[in-house]
Amino acid sequence: MSVNTEKYKEILAELEGKATLIAVSKTKPIEDIQALYDLSQRDFGENYVQELVDKAATLPKDIRWHFIGHLQSNKVKYIAPFVHLIHGVDSFNLLKEINKQAAKNDRVIDCLLQIHIAQEETKFGFGIHELDGLHELHELKNIRIVGLMGMASFTSDETLIRKEFAYLKQLFDQLRTKNHELRTKNYELTTLSSGMSSDYKIALEEGSNMVRIGSLLFGERNYNK
Repeated sequence: MSVNTEKYKEILAELEGKATLIAVSKTKPIEDIQALYDLSQRDFGENYVQELVDKAATLPKDIRWHFIGHLQSNKVKYIAPFVHLIHGVDSFNLLKEINKQAAKNDRVIDCLLQIHIAQEETKFGFGIHELDGLHELHELKNIRIVGLMGMASFTSDETLIRKEFAYLKQLFDQLRTKNHELRTKNYELTTLSSGMSSDYKIALEEGSNMVRIGSLLFGERNYNK
């Protein structure tokens, strides 16, 4: 087992009352997830659909599974029966597919809109100009937009990282104001998911209330998996 239980307890104490911890368990074995579960952790994040499906079938049913990777529309159906929150929704077409599969499972699936805040072109997410279509969301009865998610640039420049997280928080606040105008049951922004092992402290300072931490808890990812 490679779980750092002391670091886990340290981070929980740091986040208490401020943010929800998503333990990013992608590529990690069942035993490590069970170890954190036994310490009362319930929110886990995965970014491979098949791996998530396999783990959900094996581990306790009260785990809240978060899909945090880039989700392809043709794979939504596999996680729609049980996923708790989909973090990386980066297109309206994907939202429509999630809505379709949620309806088939008689569920309402919570989603976060991924916003492109980083300088790298490889990062996915909505651009600010693409959010004008939010008024059409009332037609999708089986999804609920509960917040935004963003990933900062992969850089050691903390000033840039802070600027990107601050921009995301500003947009979050603007869209929450717009929420009062939309008045739809499936659009109520309460969650701002930003910050990972390397930058979660900055994210917290810039308003994040959900952080995704993996390597600090489980050690480095196994990229050969």
